[in-house]
Amino acid sequence: MQQISEVMTRNVRVVSPDDSLQSAAQVMDELNVGAVPVCNGERLVGMITDRDITVRAVAAGLSADGTHVSEVMTDQVRWCFEDQPIDEVMQQMSDVQIRRVPVVDRDNRLVGIVSLGDLATKHSDDVDETLQKISSPSEPDRSTTPSSGGSLPH
Repeated sequence: MQQISEVMTRNVRVVSPDDSLQSAAQVMDELNVGAVPVCNGERLVGMITDRDITVRAVAAGLSADGTHVSEVMTDQVRWCFEDQPIDEVMQQMSDVQIRRVPVVDRDNRLVGIVSLGDLATKHSDDVDETLQKISSPSEPDRSTTPSSGGSLPH
């Protein structure tokens, strides 16, 4: 059975909770991605997405250069271990309708990220079904407290 370590992207660029939203947006622009892990050193503490910046900051009138990533990031993210089977992670992605998952080692250090694109190009089994489940309409999150239903490793 294939493990996530075989398909994940390594050497992931991260931002710090103390970085500005402008800095996080610049990283997203440079990498042409919509989400970046937030780390204190090697420890995953959250994720910041282009949607977080738009909906939680811009819509609220916060400034991009004066607002820290920690103020709008999602601090409860889904993650997986690098030695987890791909099928388990694909099921998790389907269940909570997410397109990318940070990958940690057994010491809970960020070692990579796995995206639907990684799975589509490096592991073709059941990707169509996973995409269909992830893309199904869902209710918008109207809570004021960021949450994605997962918890970070400690």
